[in-house]
Amino acid sequence: MIATKLKPNKDHLFLKNLFILFILIFSFSLSADPLQKAINNEFRDVKNASRDIHRNPYETLSFFELEPFMTVVELSPGSGWYTEILASYLQNSGTLIAAHFNKNSTNNYLKTSRLNFEKKIISDPVYNKVKIVDLTSKLSEPESVDAVLTFRNLHNWLGPMMDKVFSNTFIALKSGGIFGVVEHRAKSGTPMKEMKKSGYVTEEYAIEIAKKHGFKLISRSEINANPKDTKNHPKGVWTLPPSFRLKEKNKDKYAAIGESDRMTLLFKKP
Repeated sequence: MIATKLKPNKDHLFLKNLFILFILIFSFSLSADPLQKAINNEFRDVKNASRDIHRNPYETLSFFELEPFMTVVELSPGSGWYTEILASYLQNSGTLIAAHFNKNSTNNYLKTSRLNFEKKIISDPVYNKVKIVDLTSKLSEPESVDAVLTFRNLHNWLGPMMDKVFSNTFIALKSGGIFGVVEHRAKSGTPMKEMKKSGYVTEEYAIEIAKKHGFKLISRSEINANPKDTKNHPKGVWTLPPSFRLKEKNKDKYAAIGESDRMTLLFKKP
């Protein structure tokens, strides 16, 4: 039998070309997206980038309505996981202020964390415009900031510290300014003592403190939710990755759960 070559149908060719065009346009839009470009930037630490699947930076920062021309404060940036993205995103037309621990702290952990962050900031030109201030400072001039963001830090501030940070945040923000919060989410009704011990904070408490300082809750998102997280772990939230406080004990079990269940809240200053 002689095989016959079928002639391509005109409709088939049209659909094929349309599909190729769609792929090209989609690919171009991703490469032209400054936020996606910042997330994909090659200078990011490889281990940090591997956490994207758990931390959803594109979806999170989009939810917080961030724009590349903004003046942004990152509260307590730690080792700079989000700083790597924000510094790149804001490099050309925005400003990033990193509110870190007091460099003169008598607490060795806090002091070392600040020093390590400062070393990171001088390690690459992408950080040239990053300004570092103390977390407990006024952050910036009153009503000079477009957005203040914090990621997984509220549990460290429970008590008077949270009031101070939220108050300074409100003062620094412009009217209509954004306050974006991501935090390990405790079960509703969890008492303060357990929140401090576990590292999980109730959504109700976070919202209550924000409203107390004048913020208006605009929206909540389940972007960073994790239904696998029971929130009942031997070493609290630090049992889970990336901390793995129990080290090798039941590591596969906790790795399968993934990072914590988190609230993602968008507040604004009226």
